[in-house]
Amino acid sequence: MALTPDGARRGASQENLLLDYVRRLEKHQQGRRVVHLRLSALRPFNRREHHVRAAAHSFEPLVAAMAGQLFTLRSADLIFIYKQEVQGQVETIAQRIRFLFSEDPLMSEEGGHRFVSWYNVETDYDAVLALARGLVSTEQRRDRAVKSHLDTRSALKAKQQMGEPLTPRVLARIVDALARADLANMVRRQYVCSFDEQMAPSAQFSELFISIVDLRETLLPGVNLASNRWLFQHLTESLDRRMLAMLRKTDHLTISGEISFNLNVSTLLSPEFMTFDEDIPASRRGSMVIELQQVDIFADLAAYLFAREFVQDKGYRVCIDGLTHHTLGLVDRERLGADMIKVIWHPDMVDGGPEMMAEIQRLVRRNNARRTVLCRVDSREAVDFGRAAGFELFQGRHVENLIAEDSRRRELLRLKRRIERG
Repeated sequence: MALTPDGARRGASQENLLLDYVRRLEKHQQGRRVVHLRLSALRPFNRREHHVRAAAHSFEPLVAAMAGQLFTLRSADLIFIYKQEVQGQVETIAQRIRFLFSEDPLMSEEGGHRFVSWYNVETDYDAVLALARGLVSTEQRRDRAVKSHLDTRSALKAKQQMGEPLTPRVLARIVDALARADLANMVRRQYVCSFDEQMAPSAQFSELFISIVDLRETLLPGVNLASNRWLFQHLTESLDRRMLAMLRKTDHLTISGEISFNLNVSTLLSPEFMTFDEDIPASRRGSMVIELQQVDIFADLAAYLFAREFVQDKGYRVCIDGLTHHTLGLVDRERLGADMIKVIWHPDMVDGGPEMMAEIQRLVRRNNARRTVLCRVDSREAVDFGRAAGFELFQGRHVENLIAEDSRRRELLRLKRRIERG
């Protein structure tokens, strides 16, 4: 959380507070450093409020120790001004935040160098002052632009382009509709498979999830569900509760076989999960894998560790979802106590050449190939790379196509045998 510098006027924006603080530094430049994290350059999906809060939270120990001053800007950028004695700690925090957003396209641009900028106040004071002034000017221009576009025509055009914003009132309507709607036809199933030498798929378990696209089109087609970060988070928690309710009712959804489903960490500690756990047979828990998003886990690691131990003691398995080839090396499955991990396929894995292949092979072995899934597999290239890298489990559209082809082939063989038998 950003703290207000002494003497700064109350109610001032973070940009103005930053400029005021930098001006005060003119006489106290010695031993001061600045890091600028451009979260504003990330894709909108990756700069939701809980993402920004998680990134800002990383600096709180240094702020509490009076080793630095954090400014969270309206654009979502973070600027941290600190004492040079904690340079190593700040570099570690910046690296951790970079890997938190490693799946964003920004990070693939020359290693994500555009994401972080460093300044030495003693030698770069003029540049830091210019940066602060520029941020204030940008916000002033943005405010003027917003005011000039608050006429009926521009508001209508924005609504047509972006959809009706998600407000507390609209969210209440959605949650109320969710409580009454039959979501069974919005549940999708996608299999996690292994392959034999003939590339015939063998399903190991299936992931169940509610299609957000179908949900929007069915309930409120004119609403932009992602327009408010915190309200969307609340919506996903409501969807968690509906998923748990459906999984308790076998007459609404077939849950035979091994299955996985995504939940928020907070849901695992909720009364709804307690009710779900009490209602299902104890023998079913071992066949259920609870998937937790990487970003959700590292937003509150202590909560994850507590929730993970709780559900595993009950017999469930835990899978960390959302890893990339950038973050795979930073996540130790065994140390985090996870039963499985999922790594998102990206063509950059191939483009990385022999060195990247060797590193991914090493990491797959370290995490156990039978516990590591290559997901979002959308091409044969992804499967070929994954098999060469040591992955044994795959999930994605291409896998679903192979399952369908294998089913058709088996059906044709059965028909042929029937014909031969007369």
